[in-house]
Amino acid sequence: MQPNSIPSIGFQPLLVPKQQAFAAIGVGNTKGHDLINQGCLVARKMGSRTMIEAESLRRFVASLPTLPVKNAA
Repeated sequence: MQPNSIPSIGFQPLLVPKQQAFAAIGVGNTKGHDLINQGCLVARKMGSRTMIEAESLRRFVASLPTLPVKNAA
């Protein structure tokens, strides 16, 4: 490993490009922008790029309801 390199083990990005973020939660561009406008996802600008806070993705997924367990017949 080079002396100035950052170890990649356990590294979690703080910001995710919006298209990757939308794909990660299975929504398209329109629904993704709706989630930003509703405050469900936190977007930040980095130059001309729109980035989504990774923690807001986790919070959004955690806020979704779970399906009830069906008993096997």
